[in-house]
Amino acid sequence: QVQLVESGGGSVQPGGSLRLSCAASGSIFSISAMAWYRQAPEKERELVAHKSSSGTTHYGDFVQGRFTISRDNAKNTVYLEMNSLKTEDTAVYYCNAQIRPASNLPLGNYWGQGTQVTVSS
Repeated sequence: QVQLVESGGGSVQPGGSLRLSCAASGSIFSISAMAWYRQAPEKERELVAHKSSSGTTHYGDFVQGRFTISRDNAKNTVYLEMNSLKTEDTAVYYCNAQIRPASNLPLGNYWGQGTQVTVSS
């Protein structure tokens, strides 16, 4: 069984920074892409940042250079460094990963439980 566990959320003032972490554990043969999504109240879930297994990154348009996604493949962990946070960044942030649990199984799409990020003065 595969699990994604996020940490690092919290409350911060506008202009502040937070670092989110997401560790994958359990039955893992290989991990392809890892990503962060977010969902604000009454809004659809949206992509924040995506990092492929080859290292290619993609960010949502709203990021505008403020966030950085990184991976530690040895630890099966993905990070999201968020700087210059704005009130509109307030949301639940979810980790997502494409994981192959065993060599004979297909890639599965896995989600973490979410971590709250609140940006407020």
